[in-house]
Amino acid sequence: MNTKQTAIDAHLAHVAAIHAKLECLQQLAGDPFGHDSDAVHWGHVGDLGRAETGLDEFLEIFV
Repeated sequence: MNTKQTAIDAHLAHVAAIHAKLECLQQLAGDPFGHDSDAVHWGHVGDLGRAETGLDEFLEIFV
C-alpha cells in the first residue's frame, strides 16, 4: 500500500481547508464579527485592520 502523499493530494487538502476557513469568515462577517455596534471600541477596529491586512497579503499571492 502506497501512503506517500502526492502533490495533487496536498494541493486539494489545502484548497478544502481554505474553502472551509472562507466559509467561516463569511459567517463571521455576516454577524459583524460578533460585535455589538453600540459596544465597538478601538481594539475591535485594530483587530479588523490586522485581519484585513492578512487578507491583503493572502490575495497578493494569487492576484
